Order: sequence, then structure tokens, then C-alpha cells
Amino acid sequence: MFTGIVAAVGHIDAVKPAPGGVRLRISAGGLGLDDVAPGDSIAVSGACLTVVTFDQSHFEAEVSQATLDCVAGFSQGAAVNLEKALRLSDRLGGHLMTGHVDGVGVVSRFEAAGDNRRLVVAAPHAIARYIARKGSVAVDGVSLTVNVVAGDAFEVNLIPHTLASTTLQHLQPGARVNLEVDLLARYIERLHESGSTGKTLK
Repeated sequence: MFTGIVAAVGHIDAVKPAPGGVRLRISAGGLGLDDVAPGDSIAVSGACLTVVTFDQSHFEAEVSQATLDCVAGFSQGAAVNLEKALRLSDRLGGHLMTGHVDGVGVVSRFEAAGDNRRLVVAAPHAIARYIARKGSVAVDGVSLTVNVVAGDAFEVNLIPHTLASTTLQHLQPGARVNLEVDLLARYIERLHESGSTGKTLK
């Protein structure tokens, strides 16, 4: 699990073919790797990846084709938001996230609003129904509060700290971003479906 509070911005230094997908070599930036071990999870722009190997400044992770099909931004040279998995003793500053990207949205507007930035994203229709005003959404692994929902589009406000600490400062209209909807929304829908159908497994 993750919180959507980005710890560092890294870069994808290499993308190499691997069985069933690719292997990424990622520069960890300011993310400390002293307490990381092979098998640990790190969120890379919102996608939970498993550390295969690492040194003092880099880690490598293998990404399946299934993951590549539903994420954006895993190209060589790309800047990525990094967050290590949540520990039970950590503060929950954002919201609970799984690191399972639900879909890729497209930036439709990114404009100044005083010292802040107004970001409008068009979400895939299949997941837009899970995004609610004043609810939470993760954009490239960053926990954000939704201010406005209009059809399949939603709007968030980015404060200077978020802009300075994440890759979101570099967004432009047309950019593709990884989205993860609030986990609670999916469970509520599932509970509603179960209650209305009354189906059981045999």
C-alpha cells in the first residue's frame, strides 16, 4: 500500500527487453535505498513495481506487458514520482493506494491559478464514475483532492509544494497520466452489486 505522498523524483535510465515485458533501471534521485531489499515494492509514477536488484543510487524492476498496456510514462529518460511502500507506523498524509493503475487519463488544461496550478484531466469513461467531488484520486502516483467533476473530466488544484516535489510541474495539455481511483469507491460499488444480485459461488 501507498499514500500518494511522493518521496522523490527519479528518472528511468534504461528500458531493456525482458521475458514477458521489460526491465527498468531507475535512478532513485533523493529516495534512500538503505532500507530496501529485493522483493520490496516501490510506486513508480503510481504503479507498484517490485525491486529486483539495487545499488546506492539505482534500482531495477521488471514490468509485465499487462502493466505496460495500462500505464503511461515508462520510457527511457522519463522523470518518475517515487514512493516506498507504506509501513504501519507511517503517517497517512494522502490516501490509501494500491499502486494498481486503473487507467490513463489525458491532460486537457494546465493553467496558472495564482501561485497554484489548475489541472483538468479527461479520465477513461470506464473509471470516471469512481471519481467524486471532494474525493481522492492519484495522478501519476500523487494523492490529490478532486475539486470539480464534469462528465468524464475532473479538476484538481496543485499547490507550489506539490509542483516543486513531483513531476506534475512538467505537465502539458495532451500529456498522458496514470490514474488510480479511490479504493473505497470500488468496494462500495461491489457491495452494492452483491446486495442487489444475491448471487453466491458454488
